[in-house]
Amino acid sequence: MRDLFGYEEHPNFPPRWNIAPTQPVPIIRAGEAGRRHFVLVRWGLVPDWAREVGTKPLFNARGETVAEKPAFRSAFKRRRCLVPADGFYEWKPGKGEPKQPYLVRRLDRGPMAFAGIWEHWQSPEGSELESCSIVTTTASATLAPLHHRMPVILDEANWEDWIDTSETLTGKALGMLVPSADDVLDAVPVSKRVNAVANDDAAIQEQVVSDTQVSKITGQPTTKSNQQMSLF
Repeated sequence: MRDLFGYEEHPNFPPRWNIAPTQPVPIIRAGEAGRRHFVLVRWGLVPDWAREVGTKPLFNARGETVAEKPAFRSAFKRRRCLVPADGFYEWKPGKGEPKQPYLVRRLDRGPMAFAGIWEHWQSPEGSELESCSIVTTTASATLAPLHHRMPVILDEANWEDWIDTSETLTGKALGMLVPSADDVLDAVPVSKRVNAVANDDAAIQEQVVSDTQVSKITGQPTTKSNQQMSLF
């Protein structure tokens, strides 16, 4: 990951398989003299003008309005970042049945970089927090059966322009907020264990028979999870 994204740090960040909003996530952002830096921030952007952190994390920012919404426009113009990952989760709705989680990855199983924005916030008491949001767009044809939105996955050729806000005009950055090509990603059904944040192990990413198929095979109904998550 360090060789691919070109950051200077040697972070001791353990593998994660089930990251949820408000948890720490890695971002890569621009520094001085063209350097890139790896930083851990809170997933769920807190605007710099907010009086408090709040209970509803802004973990997604719609690409269509990211340059206009007061919560995001300053970060979009001045503090763009890459959010590295090798997959994300989405849920397929069913008629009268619990939603089936799917793991979405590149076909070549390589890492990807979501378009992100980050912000620095300071409380009235002086405590500081850095946080981020992932920018989303309309779903590609591949993912549309699962959800109408998807994270913006930046082409590697656009990584530098995205994070270099001193050189890249916002209009050019907005042009990058498009769905992935239909031949880039695939999605496989995985265990509903992913619905519980406490389950953070490699086994939750193993492909399973979908719950609909299990129900048809066994004749037994599946149970509905009490917890839903978005993206990761």
